[in-house]
Amino acid sequence: MTAPLPDVRGVDHIGFTVPDLDEAHEFLVGVLGCECLYTLGPMRDDGSWMSEHMGVDDRAVMRRMRFYRLGGQAIFEVFEYDDAPGQATVPPRNSDVGGHHVALYVEDLDAAIESLRAHGIETMGDPTVSRGASAGQRWVYFRSPWGMQFELVSYPDGKAYDKNPSAFA
Repeated sequence: MTAPLPDVRGVDHIGFTVPDLDEAHEFLVGVLGCECLYTLGPMRDDGSWMSEHMGVDDRAVMRRMRFYRLGGQAIFEVFEYDDAPGQATVPPRNSDVGGHHVALYVEDLDAAIESLRAHGIETMGDPTVSRGASAGQRWVYFRSPWGMQFELVSYPDGKAYDKNPSAFA
C-alpha cells in the first residue's frame, strides 16, 4: 500500500468560478462577512499554459481573481473568466459528479438564518436536525446569487461522535 500524502497541514483555500465577480464580492463581503485580500488578473496565454495548468480551454481569459478570508482562516479564491469556450454556466447539483457545497460553521444557526433572509437569501428548506454520529448538529443549505450551494452548520455542544467516538467505529 502506498503511503498517503506527506505533511498535509490542512485546507489552504477553496477555489470556485463565478459569472460576475462584482456580484460575488457583494455576497461574500456583504452577506457572508468575508474580507477581500487582493485582486489579480487578467491572465491569458497564447500557448498551452491554461489547459496544462488550469484545465481550461487555451483561449480562455481569466478576467479577474480575488482572494477572500472568512473567520480568520478559510480563504476563497474566486475566478471570473471571459472568452472561455465550452464553459458550463449552470452550477452542478449536489448529486452531480463534481457537485459540491461550502459548509460554514456558525454558533447560532437561527440568527444566521435570520441574517441570510434579511439579505434576501432563501434557505433550502428548514434546518435539519442530524442523528446518529452527527446528533447535536443542525444544518441548512442555501444558494448564492449565482446558484452555488452553501451550508450553515452548527453544533455548539458538540456532536455525538465527539462525545463517544467508539460508539460509531
